[in-house]
Amino acid sequence: MLEKRRVAIFGAGYIGLVTGACLAQLGHDVVVRDIQQERIDILRNGGVPIYEPGLEELIAANADRLTFTLDAGEAVRDSDIVYVCVDTPPTPSGDADLSRIWQVISTLHDASHLAAVVVKSTVPVGTGARVRAAMDRAGLQHVGYASNPEFTAEGAAVRDFLHPDRVVIGADDPEIAKLIAALHDGVDGPVVEMDIASAEMVKLAANALLATKISFANEIATICEATGADVEHVVHAVGLDHRLGPHYMKPGVGWGGSCFPKDSRALRAMASNSGYSFQLLSSVIEVNDLQPRRAIQRLKDELGGLADRTIALLGLAFKPGTDDVREAPSTILASRLLADGATVRCWDPLAPPLDTAPWPSTTRHDTPLEAMTGADAVIIVTEWPQLRDADWDQAAAAMARPLIFDGRNLLDPKQMGALGFTYMSVGRSTVRGA
Repeated sequence: MLEKRRVAIFGAGYIGLVTGACLAQLGHDVVVRDIQQERIDILRNGGVPIYEPGLEELIAANADRLTFTLDAGEAVRDSDIVYVCVDTPPTPSGDADLSRIWQVISTLHDASHLAAVVVKSTVPVGTGARVRAAMDRAGLQHVGYASNPEFTAEGAAVRDFLHPDRVVIGADDPEIAKLIAALHDGVDGPVVEMDIASAEMVKLAANALLATKISFANEIATICEATGADVEHVVHAVGLDHRLGPHYMKPGVGWGGSCFPKDSRALRAMASNSGYSFQLLSSVIEVNDLQPRRAIQRLKDELGGLADRTIALLGLAFKPGTDDVREAPSTILASRLLADGATVRCWDPLAPPLDTAPWPSTTRHDTPLEAMTGADAVIIVTEWPQLRDADWDQAAAAMARPLIFDGRNLLDPKQMGALGFTYMSVGRSTVRGA
């Protein structure tokens, strides 16, 4: 039988909101605290400040168990467990900025009634030991501490929380591990318990390995371009090997988002700070950084330069199913196109209005066809299903020149060639239409 708990979530971003909504769905009373007035106002009025499939419905269904506040004291006062879900952005050195973690911990000095503090934010290995020491200095020796890293992918975060591959709990006290495990009763996935340092490392290692698979696929794609092999055939057959699997063996213009870039750099910085040069991970990051630049160079070669050309970027978010443009390849693509003198037209179904460079120098359009009309070339940046189903015959007629660089290998080369397109993609030979 579920033992109902009162949980305070610090941070109303992707991880905090999903964690809070899912814990409420499991039957717990949850208060979510954030420092942004606008975000809390939206939540109090029944809205959701971010796009995540299923999240708005989940929050609405559990409205009687969810409250939202700006007041840290109010959040902690009636809670049994505090979850820290704040962001840990990179510093100029590549290390994780833990200032928001420490801000949360500083608010707990009078919270002697708590059973546990749980850090879900991605942090360097050793953070838990430092937090534990700070809690002890604040007189909270009897309050448990645990690491419970998140493994939710944007666009599938609700599903990943409720039906995870694993729930990792790092705790040095078996009773605290048992407490956090019980909090997840009803979650359809195995619980894996370990020490705190190992739990902190699991998240960093998992993301580094996924990033490595993508960069490896991109390296193979480059060789395929030089030899005439088709990378899609190659990675499909490789992925059928049960030892390797097909997941994340997908070439493209690079990974982005809030996790892969930040976590890869943080792990590399952590290794460097320990006196070890993580050469493999450095190469993984370098390959990814080059992917959008390689796309621009190939397009420049095809067009004989980009000055005074009009290029349509289709997709701004780093992946479909989300409105998140953090570290998205589209930012580098737009910046490079503008630097080479091109006019940039953009489309994305979910990305919000963007007022930071380079976006004020581009134009946004309501439909892919509108963005493509009069364009000299199209770059598919995000594999939105709307693009797979678009009327490409009409697009070919509307463009100044029917040229596509498919940065996600979304479309069929032969079909696009039959429509008259010059079709370029990643790791496949260029197809030239009539």
